[in-house]
Amino acid sequence: MDIKQIQDLIRFVSKSGVNEVSIEQNEFKITIKTNQAPTIVNATMPVAQPVSAVPAAPVATVQASAPAEAPAAADESKYITIKSPMIGTFYRSSSPDKPSFANVGDEISAGSVLCIIEAMKLFNEIESEVSGRIVKVLVENSSPVEYDQPLFLVEPM
Repeated sequence: MDIKQIQDLIRFVSKSGVNEVSIEQNEFKITIKTNQAPTIVNATMPVAQPVSAVPAAPVATVQASAPAEAPAAADESKYITIKSPMIGTFYRSSSPDKPSFANVGDEISAGSVLCIIEAMKLFNEIESEVSGRIVKVLVENSSPVEYDQPLFLVEPM
């Protein structure tokens, strides 16, 4: 499997709603996990052998995002979740050499720019609709985001 196939597989898993996928081929193994609610799918598919020989690779684990811990989920109920208004690529700053718009611990007000989402070559500033303190950034910089995907947790003030 090359990096393009792995990226396509990650996108597919995140859109499908499946919680975890494992694939094994010869000496190559990949596991992709999401932090979505578990979906039970029973499927048996024959494993297709690759046309060309795949070089022996160490066991690799690709993790889309770490699963949330149960105690942390209970604490997060008091926070406001800021979600993505569109599909695109999430950026924490306007350029790699600039500071992030919002970091954990920063106090924000309604109208504060939190991030940029690039969609179709347009850079859209995402502004906060609430005032509070950033508790957690839920998305890695330069990663794809879906519509309504949680981006930030904010403690209201």
